[in-house]
Amino acid sequence: MKEPRTLTRDIEATLIPYGDRMTLTEGARVFITQALGGTFTAMTERGYMVRIEGVDADAIGEEPPAPPSAQDQAGKTTEQLVWDQLNSCYDPEIPVSIVELGLVYVCALTDRPEGGKKVEIRFTLTSPACPLSGVLIDEIRRKVLSVPGVGEADVQVVFDPPWSSAMMSDAARLQLGLM
Repeated sequence: MKEPRTLTRDIEATLIPYGDRMTLTEGARVFITQALGGTFTAMTERGYMVRIEGVDADAIGEEPPAPPSAQDQAGKTTEQLVWDQLNSCYDPEIPVSIVELGLVYVCALTDRPEGGKKVEIRFTLTSPACPLSGVLIDEIRRKVLSVPGVGEADVQVVFDPPWSSAMMSDAARLQLGLM
């Protein structure tokens, strides 16, 4: 993709793969390499790979991601809507959703005594040493809590069983040239 963009204001971005936050200043140029799930992966002119959140889309000339419409949600169960949100979470370095990568091990919904659903998500990472786990936890929690009827999200990283590429869907393998 490599689309050049000039920032119209200062923004905070996440340095990939380290997970550190860095400020990108107004007037800086970035090159968009991935735009999936409401976030953007970009390269800076200095060669840093960064993740730009959807709330800062306007600073790179993009529209902020719109929430799912009533039409998108019509006729779906809460569980289906949660899976839709999980499918919109992408690994910052790999253009495949965490669901298609086989990273989601548990997605369980239970009724809460005070009403609504509690969603329990257990997911893993392609590498146990991935410093972006906190970024993914926050994204998953935010997106799951945006589902109507969900009042609580318990999102945790697990490493058992260890992830392997055999857990990927056929679609993911095909997309990454592994088939």
